[in-house]
Amino acid sequence: MTAQPLHAVTGAFGYSGKYIAQRLLDAGQSVLTLTNSLQRPHPFGERLQAAPFNFEEPARLTASLQGVSVLYNTYWVRFNHSTFTHADAVRNTLTLFACAKAAGVERVVHVSITNPSEASPLEYFRGKARLERALLESGLSYAILRPTVLFGKEDILVNNIAWALRRLPVLGVFGDGRYKIQPIYVDDLAALAVEQGRRRENIIINAIGPETFTYRGLVETVGTIIGKRRPVLPVPPALGYAVGWVLGKLVGDVMITREEIAGLMANLLYVDAPPAGHTRLTAWAQERAATLGLHYTSELSRRRNRQAAYRSN
Repeated sequence: MTAQPLHAVTGAFGYSGKYIAQRLLDAGQSVLTLTNSLQRPHPFGERLQAAPFNFEEPARLTASLQGVSVLYNTYWVRFNHSTFTHADAVRNTLTLFACAKAAGVERVVHVSITNPSEASPLEYFRGKARLERALLESGLSYAILRPTVLFGKEDILVNNIAWALRRLPVLGVFGDGRYKIQPIYVDDLAALAVEQGRRRENIIINAIGPETFTYRGLVETVGTIIGKRRPVLPVPPALGYAVGWVLGKLVGDVMITREEIAGLMANLLYVDAPPAGHTRLTAWAQERAATLGLHYTSELSRRRNRQAAYRSN
């Protein structure tokens, strides 16, 4: 019997990587995960292998990738922090791509972002564009998936909007709130990634969901679904950031960054493209209306405590 090819997924004990790994395992594939969180609880038991990233030791990272057919890369950081930065993420991912090529990996399925540009004033979008260029120039077969934001049981954005709606008498949106957002369900992204892992033609896909919201409309929709409709007021971006900063301090997290606000208001989380996912955020949220936003989801707590499982919302 011919052994199944080995597939490698970054961060299978985290968020999107977990869904990709689950789909691969369900399809009978052999799976390796590269992770910074080897001790984090996960649902896979002994069905997959795990290895540290070893970004600082490329020879060891290359050795971990020996025999891998497809690499699914979800590795990134949401914002700059004293313990991690976009620059670190770019440098580490460039190392990952180089090691994948040295190890003979056949294809890379890479999760990027909508509207990346190396000319962007926003480091997030600039860094994502730099990585796309590196992958295009690597000679590796590639599929680049460009989602806006993800929603799912371990979601941050939609859950924390619901959390704020449950606790605050009024919500502000940055400026007029008319800029758009196209969330995709995390398992739809995983299905797309696994499908592209079976192919070998080079492709870039705008991985957006079937619903397009204005940001204001998203807040109002979530409020209606969970039964917490609040007045939604336009506020200057600087004031909105200040309120988010205070709330972040209260919950021990970074709730929003100036770059995230700028990216939203520049309509960078919107593209004119057909949907790549089929799950509607409204239907998903309605199924979870009683529990969505009951607890705050902290980005920093996930990174600080790598021995705790991601909590489902």
